[in-house]
Formats: sequence, structure tokens, C-alpha cells
Amino acid sequence: MQNSRLFALIRKEFIQILRDPRTLALVLVIPIMQLLLLGYAATNDVRNVPMAVFDQDRSPASRELLDAYRAADYFSIAYDVTTEADLQRLIEDGKAGLGLIIPPGFGAAIHGSEPAAVLFIIDGSDPSVAATGLSAAQLIGQNFGVKVQTQRLARSGIPLNGALPLQVHTQIWYNPDLHDSYFMVPGIIGMILYAITSILTANAVVRERERGTIEQLIITPIRPWELVVGKIAPYTILALLNTVEVLVMGSLLFGVPIRGSLFLILALSGVFLLTSLGIGLLASTVANTQQEAMLTVWMTMLPALFLSGFFFPLQAMPKPLQIISYLFPLRYYLNIIRTLMLKGTSILAVWPDVLAMTVFGIALMALASVRFRKRLD
Repeated sequence: MQNSRLFALIRKEFIQILRDPRTLALVLVIPIMQLLLLGYAATNDVRNVPMAVFDQDRSPASRELLDAYRAADYFSIAYDVTTEADLQRLIEDGKAGLGLIIPPGFGAAIHGSEPAAVLFIIDGSDPSVAATGLSAAQLIGQNFGVKVQTQRLARSGIPLNGALPLQVHTQIWYNPDLHDSYFMVPGIIGMILYAITSILTANAVVRERERGTIEQLIITPIRPWELVVGKIAPYTILALLNTVEVLVMGSLLFGVPIRGSLFLILALSGVFLLTSLGIGLLASTVANTQQEAMLTVWMTMLPALFLSGFFFPLQAMPKPLQIISYLFPLRYYLNIIRTLMLKGTSILAVWPDVLAMTVFGIALMALASVRFRKRLD
């Protein structure tokens, strides 16, 4: 008798779960999403970092050195520049993660009695990529020097001194000590803006619907757009205040520099808010309860955090995931705020990301407003 009551209770619970297929689908999909993201995206094994080369020697020896770096899958020689200014601009714009400068006379020096030297410039704004580039540049350069040393010995038959014929000098820009906080603090700003505005906005609207008070708002003279603005304005202000708070605390406690314009950082943060507000409003149009709203937003937040470069460098991810990452506005915002804070560049260095983020923001807000208005009707 007791077992029959227990089984009846279990059956009732399963029936209630099955009557809410939307929540059930979300619960079943999230673990699969976590598995895929943690399995493929959670890696610091960086490969094919774009590299800019300024070869002032243009000799067979310099081409042989470039072939050695090209053979390793750590680097991808993406740019061949003719001035140091061009190389610096590529690194500032984030198009190249490293720069290699080969001085004139490199070929003569590498085969002479004095050691030759090259300079590697490394973008330190992402410590994981910078550390990999630093170690790989030195190791490949050392192996190339050993190869040249062996060729010398084979030609002359005379033992040579212990000094290798190639010296690899390195400079790490923007984050010389490779502090992880320089990378994480700007990312936390993006996460806060995303989480606060999307989750709280969705919950605020759904809460009115759960309590039945949204009908009271509808019959008032207030217009639909006024209702939308009134619901999202407080969370927008709170999110911007949190941005300032994290900037100040990150600078005071962790020494994270703010080299760019504070006004520009806040202005572009406001543009990013359009995307998270749009996601929150969209979630409120498909959810009937606050729990559903939370799960719906979480479905977008989870892949966004993993595929935006917040935790792991995008260069370490498989190519299909790198392509999918372009669908998440958080990717563009993290690149924008890290570039402005650490490199101190102008908006010209990040204008493609600003344009993409703006398009996403306008499209999401427009779609959310249309669906929200229909839901009110």
C-alpha cells in the first residue's frame, strides 16, 4: 500500500515535468552544452597565432629562419610588413599576436663569427597566448641556432664555442609581467554587464506576469515602449555603476591599467548593453515563469562565456568554434574593452568590433520590442 502511494507520487511528478516540455528541454540541453564547451573550448593549447614579420635582410638565411617558425604550428605568418610602424599597428589592432623583426645583415652575421640577433614583440594582453608565444619563439630560435652550429661544425670540422649563432630577444607589450588580472578584470566587466541586464530584465518582466500585475500596467495610459524603457532603465544604470566600480577596484587592488579613454569605455559599454537588454527582453517573451526566464538566459550565457574569449583564448579553440563565436556579442565587447584598457588605442583600432556589436544590439532590441509588444497585445 505504501509502495503504491510512493509510485503514484513519483508518477504525478513525472507528469508535471512532462507537461512543461520547454523547461525539460532546457534542463536536458544544458548538460550536453556544458560537455561540448568544456571538451572543445576549455583549452590553453594555443596554435596558429597570427604573426607579423618585418624582414629587413631578405636573405636565404632569414627565409630559412622564417621557414623554421612556419613549420611549427604555434605561429601563422599572416603579415609581411615593410616598416616597424606597420608591425606595431597590427599588434595594437589585435590582428597579430606577435611580431618578428629581422635586422639587416642577419644572413652575414649568422654565418660569421659573431652571433646574430632577432627581436620578437609579443602582445601581452592575453597572458596565455603571450606565454605560449614567448616559449615557442625562444625554443624554435634555439633549435635553429643548434642547426646552424651543426652546419658550421660539419663544414670546418673544428669544434666551436658554446655560444649559439642566434640570439632571440623578446619584448612583451602592454603586460610585461603577464599578470592574469590584466586579462580577467576587463572580462569580468563584460560578464557583469551581460548577467545583470539580461537576467534581471527577464525576471523583472516575467515577475509582473506571474503576479498578474502586468495587466494593470497594460490598462494604464502608459505606452508599450514606455513600459519597456521603464523596466530596463534601472538595470542599465546599475550595470554602468558596476562597470565603474569594477574599473576602480581593478585598478586599485590589482593594478590593472586604464590606458584608454574612460568616456569611450563607458560609451561602448552602453552600446553593449543593447545586446544584453535585448536578450533579456527576448527571454521574457518566451518564458512564463522566472525559472524559465533564468534557464533561457543561461542557455545563451553559457556558450557566450566560453566562446567569447572570457576564460580561454580563441586561438586555442577548434576552427568551427571560432566561427560560431562570431554569433555572440560578448566576443566583440571583450576585445574592445581589453584593447582600450590595456593598449590605450582609439576607437579606430576596434571599429569592426564596434560596428558588429552595434548591429547585434539594434537587431536584438528591435526583435525583442516587436515580440514584447505582441505579447502585450
